[in-house]
Amino acid sequence: MNQAVVRIGGASGFWGDSSVAAPQLVAVPGIRYLVFDYLAELTMSILAAARAKNLELGYATDFVDITVRQVLQTCRERGIRLIANAGGVNPAACARALEKLAAELGAPVKIAVVAGDDVMPLIPALRAQGVTDFTSGAQLPQRVISANAYFGALPIARALASGADLVVTGRVVDSAVTLGALLHEFGWREDDYDRLAAGSLAGHLIECGCQATGGLFTDWREVPDWANMGYPVIECSADGTFLVTKPEHTGGLVSVPALAEQMLYEIGDPANYVLPDVVCDFTQVKMEAAGPQRVRVSGARGKPPTGTYKVSATYAEGFRSTGTLTITGFEAAAKARRSGEAILERTRAIFRHLGLGDYSATDLSVLGTESVYGPHAQPHDLHEAVLRLAVSHPQKQALEIFAREIAPAGTSWSPGTTGSLNAGRPNVAPQIKQFAFLLPKADAVPRVTVDGGTQEVVVHAGSPLPLTAGADAQLDCPPVPEDAITVPLIRLAYGRSGDKGDHSNIGIIARQPEYLPWIASQVSAEAVGAHLRHLVEGRVTRYALPGIGAFNFVLENALGGGGMASLRGDPLGKGMAQILLGMPVRMPKDLR
Repeated sequence: MNQAVVRIGGASGFWGDSSVAAPQLVAVPGIRYLVFDYLAELTMSILAAARAKNLELGYATDFVDITVRQVLQTCRERGIRLIANAGGVNPAACARALEKLAAELGAPVKIAVVAGDDVMPLIPALRAQGVTDFTSGAQLPQRVISANAYFGALPIARALASGADLVVTGRVVDSAVTLGALLHEFGWREDDYDRLAAGSLAGHLIECGCQATGGLFTDWREVPDWANMGYPVIECSADGTFLVTKPEHTGGLVSVPALAEQMLYEIGDPANYVLPDVVCDFTQVKMEAAGPQRVRVSGARGKPPTGTYKVSATYAEGFRSTGTLTITGFEAAAKARRSGEAILERTRAIFRHLGLGDYSATDLSVLGTESVYGPHAQPHDLHEAVLRLAVSHPQKQALEIFAREIAPAGTSWSPGTTGSLNAGRPNVAPQIKQFAFLLPKADAVPRVTVDGGTQEVVVHAGSPLPLTAGADAQLDCPPVPEDAITVPLIRLAYGRSGDKGDHSNIGIIARQPEYLPWIASQVSAEAVGAHLRHLVEGRVTRYALPGIGAFNFVLENALGGGGMASLRGDPLGKGMAQILLGMPVRMPKDLR
C-alpha cells in the first residue's frame, strides 16, 4: 500500500473485447493491476438467461477460459492482481470456475467475490410500491429478467484488503474496478471526494479499452497500427493526478484530443456524473501532453454521493427480427426500398388473414444511402445496396412469417437481388428492454466472500440534497462576419457519441481555443436538436466543459428505445457524432 505511483491496465471494455489485451498489459514494467469491464445492460439479460438454463453459468466465460488462462501464471509470478466484473449474475460460479482453472494450472490464488447487487427478490415488493422508471415514468413491467444495483468501489477495496489476488464482482459501475484498487493502495477516505472523483475519472478513461488509446478517434487516420493497438495504462499518484499511456511498441495513440473524447463518452451532466461513491465534476479537468504517448490528467472535483443506487432491470416484451437483402445493378437503392415495402405489405396481408395484428414497429433502411442522415443525406447513384428491415411484434408466430417471406424476394421482384446477409432465415428473438430506477442504498448491501467467510460492507448513505445542474457556456460570442466561410463542424472540432438507455450524448471538443466562440454561438442546443430532429424525439441540453474547451450535448429519446429495444441500425448512438460533425458552421476566413 501507499505506493508512490500505481500502474493499472485497462484490459477489457466489454464482453467480447480482444484477447490480446491481458498478455500485452502484464508485460508492462511495474504494472500492479489489470482491470476488466464486461457488463452492459443487454449482457446482464443474456447472462440471466444462461443461468436459468444452467446454475453454473451466468458469468463471462471468456474471462476464465481465455483471459485468465493466458496470464494467471505470469500474474502470480509478478504480483499482479486482477479485478473484473465478469461475475455477471453469478459471481460465485465464476469464482468456482477460476478456482478449478487455478488448480489445473498449478497456480493457486486467493479469490474474493463481491455480490449483493442482484435485487430480483425485491421486485414483487417494488412493483407493489409503484416503482417507476426514472427517465420515462413507466411502471415496473411484469416479465423482469434481471435487476441489478450498480455498486461502487468500496467492496472491491475491502476484498483487496483481505489479500485477494483476484476479485470477481457482479454489477458495479464500470470505473469502480479502477477506483477500488486506488482506494486500497492509497487508503483514501470515503469522504475525500476530490480524490474519489479523480480515481473515478481514471477508471472512466480506461473502462472502454482502446477507446482511450485512439479507438473511435475522430482523426482516425492519425492512429497507427490498428492491428497492434495498445491498451491503456494509468499511472496514478496519491494526490489523484494521473498519467495515461500504453505499452511500448504497440499501435494506437495517446493524445489530449483522443482522451478528451473518451472523457465525454456516455456521460450526461459533466458537473454531476453520479457514481455510487461520489458525484464527479469534470468541468474543470485539465489534460496536457507529458511526453510521447503520455497525457497528464488533473482537476476532477467531487461531491458527496447520492443516497440511492441506480438499478438496471431488463424485461422481455414481444419479439424482434431483422432481415437483409443485397441488391446490385442500376437503381440499386430504389429497388432495395421497393423490396422492403413489398415484404411489409405482403406480411401485413398475411397477418390480417390470420388475425395477428400489425407490427409493433418497423424500420426500413437502405445501407449505403446515408439513410441515418435523414434530410442531410447526399444522393448517390448506387450500384450496390443492402436493404435492412427490422420489425417487432407481440407474437412470435407473426415474425416467423416475416422471416419466411424474405427469401422469396430473390426470385419474385428486383433484378440483381443476390441474397441475404443472414445465414438462412432471420432469427426471431425476444425483444429485451431496459428499465432503470433508483433504490435506497440500505436496500442493497454489498457482500464480500473470501476464504469461505462472508462480510457485509457498510456504505455511506449519501446526501439527500438535490444536485444543481451544470452550466452552459458563458462566452462572448462575436457576430459572424459578412465574409465568413462555411465549413463542416469537423474542421473545428472533435466529436464522440454514446448511449444511456434511450438517450444519447455527443461530446464536441474544439480543435483550437480560438474556435470555441464560433462553436458556442452556432452549435447550440437548439441548432443540434434541429440538425438531428429526424432522430431525436426529446429535449437537447448543452453543458460546457471549459477545462478542455468542450461541450456535451444530451439528447433525450434519441435512439428508438435504445439497445435491444431499438430497431435502428445504430441503437447505441455510435454514429450520431459523425452526423453532427457534418453540420455547417460559419467562421472567419482568416481562422482556417
